[in-house]
Amino acid sequence: MSLLTYPLDHPYIFSATLLLAAPLYHIIVWLKDELGIHDVPGPRLAALSDAWLGYWAAQGTRSLVVHEVHKKFGKFVRIAPNHISISDPDALQVVYGHGTGTIKSDFYDAFVSIRRGLFNTRSRSEHTRKRKIVSHIFSQKNVLAFENNVRIALAKLIKQWDKLCEGGIKGFSGKDGGGVWVGREGRVWFDVLPWYNYLAFDIIGDLAFGAPFGMLDAARDIAPVAISEPGAPLKVIYIPAVEILNSRGDFSASMGVLPSWIRPYIKRLPWYARGQQAVKHLAGIAIAAVEKRLADPASAERGDLLSKLQEGKDEDGNPMGKEELTAEALTQLIAGSDTTSNSSCGITYYLSRNPQAQKKLQAELDNALGLEEGVIPYESVKKLEYLDACINEGLRLLSPSSLGLPRLVPEEGLEVCGRNFKAGTVLSVPSYTVHRDTAVWGDDIEEYRPERWFERDANLIQKAFNPFSFGPRGCVGKNLASLELFVIIATVFRRYEFVLESDEPLMTREGFLRKPLGTKVGMRRRNV
Repeated sequence: MSLLTYPLDHPYIFSATLLLAAPLYHIIVWLKDELGIHDVPGPRLAALSDAWLGYWAAQGTRSLVVHEVHKKFGKFVRIAPNHISISDPDALQVVYGHGTGTIKSDFYDAFVSIRRGLFNTRSRSEHTRKRKIVSHIFSQKNVLAFENNVRIALAKLIKQWDKLCEGGIKGFSGKDGGGVWVGREGRVWFDVLPWYNYLAFDIIGDLAFGAPFGMLDAARDIAPVAISEPGAPLKVIYIPAVEILNSRGDFSASMGVLPSWIRPYIKRLPWYARGQQAVKHLAGIAIAAVEKRLADPASAERGDLLSKLQEGKDEDGNPMGKEELTAEALTQLIAGSDTTSNSSCGITYYLSRNPQAQKKLQAELDNALGLEEGVIPYESVKKLEYLDACINEGLRLLSPSSLGLPRLVPEEGLEVCGRNFKAGTVLSVPSYTVHRDTAVWGDDIEEYRPERWFERDANLIQKAFNPFSFGPRGCVGKNLASLELFVIIATVFRRYEFVLESDEPLMTREGFLRKPLGTKVGMRRRNV
């Protein structure tokens, strides 16, 4: 068969068309330079094609590579044909703050599955409507009411970890836990990341869907997902939810940096096709949970996230429909699981690697808590300064979202850090790089040192610290995330002592969130 006789949708023709069309399109855009950004430095390929950023996003190293590019080229760097990254804390308020007119770029279209939710809607009016319904749910008063759900799950975690210390849990080894063994100084050696995943998923399952997934009890990554087939009732199967969530994050973050016109074609390629399947499975978890919840009207009395979403009404007095309710529940599942597990694991790693900081934290906890044991109440630790510094220093080095969240410049243009940008330009401020600004944090930026939070200029730190973004599109659940981290870190380090298995740097992979690839520690009970 000659090339001319291949059908147009044949993989060879499809691939050849992409290879020819994409460069041609970007060369034309580059030559026209309608945005007036020819002079902004950066990798040569990035000025011509989204492929440069797309490649590093797919590799899971976007923030690390963009940081290196900023070190080479300076404050303003062109990382895509229409995308400028700005590594200046002063840019945060302008790009993300109130009243500047920026909106989310089409990057967020890649995160839509059931329908647009609070996180991925790009319409200002629709976002205002959704935020009105959702934001009050995460008021400090409501968040404190959720503490009991956190405490129940955390009690299960320390019960399981006590069993590990006493000789192990039958059946817990291999893929999920990476193996558990006892020895060397009477410690139990294992990977804490799977356990923090189980904890975070069970907490958010209980809050968002009315019941935990049961991962802590089973010591396994498992969750029910709804599969729909035409003409057939919903079928429920069980999948590794943490693994699916990771695949979904890799897929969406990689897809989002590519031009919208090419995305339908890219999805046909094997790696992206697997990611698309992960998106469907993750949506299925929300569908299965909401279906189960709505079938039991009495469960609406639980006072959890889902019941409060059901109660919420927009300014016209209209509640969310079933599909919108499911989409928002999915948003909470995604936002409330990985962020907590990643941060808890990262903080545990850094404190395990820095025994002096760990001992100082434990001394503060011992002094404040006296004979108090078990799961530590938020009220008992919320004002502990060194605990706060330990958490913040962990979030500085391993932010829930390290990449620069993209925003579109409005029609009237925008001035950022002394430079004017035209409408249609995409701007972002990378948290990874801003959290390593030596003018703010000092020369030892890669060191975990909680003391810097008492030594450095508080105004500079307040301006540069951006673990959850801010402004009208900032993380609506940051009060809940803060409560969880205070209770988890206080409880875990009050009860146990940790050392690292090796002194190797923390390895990560970045989808939308920057996730540790594991933290193997030696743990033993403390004598308190």
